[in-house]
Amino acid sequence: MAEPVGVRQAQAQRTRSGVLAAAAAVFVDQGVQAPIRDIAERAGVGVGTIYRNFPTRADLVTAVYRHQIDTCTALAPRLLKESASPFIALTRWADAFVDFLVTKHGLGAALGSGDPGLENLHTLMLDTLVPACATLLDACAAADELSPGITAYTLMRAMGNLCITGPDYGQADAKRMVATLLAGCRSKA
Repeated sequence: MAEPVGVRQAQAQRTRSGVLAAAAAVFVDQGVQAPIRDIAERAGVGVGTIYRNFPTRADLVTAVYRHQIDTCTALAPRLLKESASPFIALTRWADAFVDFLVTKHGLGAALGSGDPGLENLHTLMLDTLVPACATLLDACAAADELSPGITAYTLMRAMGNLCITGPDYGQADAKRMVATLLAGCRSKA
């Protein structure tokens, strides 16, 4: 007896989500050029499963970052509702944004590779994450919790520059530096 369609679809979605999470973790460790077999091993699936879901590396890279962008974008309004203040929401969102940026290890080279499957990723980031951050900044400004004149794009670029990791500078260091940056943006009123 065959499984119902809904059960198969749910299993396929779990497999896809597991592959995306594994790929994101491997990208942090090894960059976007990591071997597919390493991603498959971490996800607990075969290499063929990855290629059935993501026929090219660009498909996988794009899916990982699209998922992370969507997650980070959706987080902004939720944090504004749940947090005690807009600035707390901003700092919590910045932590998630740092996590996203750190997974981008090697993405710059991939974006410059000329692969047509990756061309729209930067635009997607700008079109979705900048407005999400702007919503948080606007709420902070309305609550007089942020110095005037700080724009989402500029703040996100500054955070991005602080998230360039290396041998002696990792994700925890980046989070501390971004927290310091945000503290410096805090309104003195």
